[in-house]
Amino acid sequence: MQIKTDLTLAGYMPDLYAKAAPENAKKNGTPVISFPFEVSDIPKSANYLAWTMIDDDAIPVVGFAWIHWTMIDVPVTDTTMLIPADFSRKATVGVQGKNSQASKFVGETDEMLTARYTGPMPPDQPHAYRLTVYAMPEPLSLVPGYFLNEQLRALEGNVLACATLDIWAEN
Repeated sequence: MQIKTDLTLAGYMPDLYAKAAPENAKKNGTPVISFPFEVSDIPKSANYLAWTMIDDDAIPVVGFAWIHWTMIDVPVTDTTMLIPADFSRKATVGVQGKNSQASKFVGETDEMLTARYTGPMPPDQPHAYRLTVYAMPEPLSLVPGYFLNEQLRALEGNVLACATLDIWAEN
């Protein structure tokens, strides 16, 4: 499988989906419009996609990898699929899990911020955000608001193919 997304000329995630997003693209100061991406070469035997977006560059800053987006059970409709912009807020398929906004160290309680896409806001320097997409024959069947560890356990033995893409965002 392969993942593609459009970047700026400088090679970064466009502002609309990250720290420099306009206020109408944020909730409580956090970017909430998810970026579009394309997944190609999906195995013909795959029936569902799942993905994670994690910032490992946050470890020196906050002490742990920052989870930005978790999604499972998106039905596969073709061997190439476009996940459109703002899919996280507008999705009528799939199940979204918690992100790091839900951490007791952050204290956010609004489900629109804790169980959806939360855009990059690197405080110190540009960070790489790793998008990992999994193709699966069976749904993971977790409840909305699940945690990343539950997704990773459910994926065991249920992955036909996997692809990763590091997407850089400016500070």
